[in-house]
Amino acid sequence: MALTLSDVEKIAHLSRLSLTEAEKAQNLKELNDIFSLVEKMQTVDTDGIEPMAHPHEVALRLREDAVTETDRAAEYQAVAPEVRNRLYIVPQVIEE
Repeated sequence: MALTLSDVEKIAHLSRLSLTEAEKAQNLKELNDIFSLVEKMQTVDTDGIEPMAHPHEVALRLREDAVTETDRAAEYQAVAPEVRNRLYIVPQVIEE
């Protein structure tokens, strides 16, 4: 599938881009190169190959699950008008 200059102009219009003639020609070449690469990739036989979540087989580095900050909830909630069971209580704004 190859794009034409009118396709690029339509894409530019829909994207609200103002392109010069040179930019249109450059974008046409780049988009057609992308479509050409996609067409080549589609010809590769992938039957029997399991999809991967990541292209590299690497293990994630994990950190120790340790508390790094102190509990300051009481300090933060001290300025609230009303707090119950560590929850901020606010006036009802939606009628039942």
